[in-house]
Amino acid sequence: MKAMQLNRIVDLSENHKPLTSVQLPEPKIIDGEVLIKVTACGVCHTELDEIEGRTPPPSFPVIPGHQVVGYIVGTAPGESAYKINDRVGVGWIYSACGKCAYCLQGLENLCPEFKATGRDENGGYAEYMKADAKFIYRIPDFYSDAEASPLFCAGAIGYRSLHLSQLKNGQFLGLTGFGASAHLVLKLVRFSLPEVNVFVFARSENERSFARELGAVWTGDIGEKAPEQMHAIIDTTPVWKPVVDSLKNLRPNGRLVINAIRKEDYDKDYLQQLSYHEHLWMEKEIKSVANVTKDDISEFLKLAAEAGIRPEISKFPLGEANTALMEVRNSKIRGAKVLVM
Repeated sequence: MKAMQLNRIVDLSENHKPLTSVQLPEPKIIDGEVLIKVTACGVCHTELDEIEGRTPPPSFPVIPGHQVVGYIVGTAPGESAYKINDRVGVGWIYSACGKCAYCLQGLENLCPEFKATGRDENGGYAEYMKADAKFIYRIPDFYSDAEASPLFCAGAIGYRSLHLSQLKNGQFLGLTGFGASAHLVLKLVRFSLPEVNVFVFARSENERSFARELGAVWTGDIGEKAPEQMHAIIDTTPVWKPVVDSLKNLRPNGRLVINAIRKEDYDKDYLQQLSYHEHLWMEKEIKSVANVTKDDISEFLKLAAEAGIRPEISKFPLGEANTALMEVRNSKIRGAKVLVM
């Protein structure tokens, strides 16, 4: 099979082709696993975090990709929940132990044995991948394969972020950054919380224009002061500065939800700007998002189809994965980027 493989940590400021095209045998499955013929795989900023070592794979080589859609072409003995040719998807959560206190509460995202697709196990930048049958999901007929792929991370993590924000109808929501995840959050809010006013903070005028097309009531640069203070802000950016900027736009008792596996730069200058009185006082709260659960993915897939939410996508052949990754890194983003096989 053809695959795009990461062989080592790479500094993307020096190397714009971190992945190598290789030919590999098809994966062998064991009990509890299925073999998937991949048709589409979304490209996520978390792949950049893996490549540059902010969330490094435990071993190399590894095949990235955790927004995977395809068709089952093999099942292990005793696997009865799925059959050949079922269309399924795989998200960031590859597996969890199923026995710890977190798993028993439906918080597999916090499991000490959490494994991530495309980091701890090979992912979907390939023609085939194997998956744990307990962590795959049927896809609503409403979506094409390419449309469905961003729902497995950008959509699911956005759904979890919105849940953690505790936002109520009639309140004000801020979205900092406006890429794959944020544009799906805005579409979801328009459906599920129609009386919420959404304010978008983005550094690119193209992103701000896109947000206005989708219904944002106001857009501005990430460092701007909005005309209203937010009840909640979801920060979808990969850097630190927006954390400080977002807190300035948060009202008393407001909540900042940081939707990122990792932040790129640790710049003490930004943190030195953090003032307890200006940014944190009045019971403001910062909440991080850690991974996703099985329910996040399954619930979002169902809700997105019910709401008619289609992600904006740009397609790339598998062999152009490096180009797609660099476009994400350089913020050439309108919606989500998807590799198609």
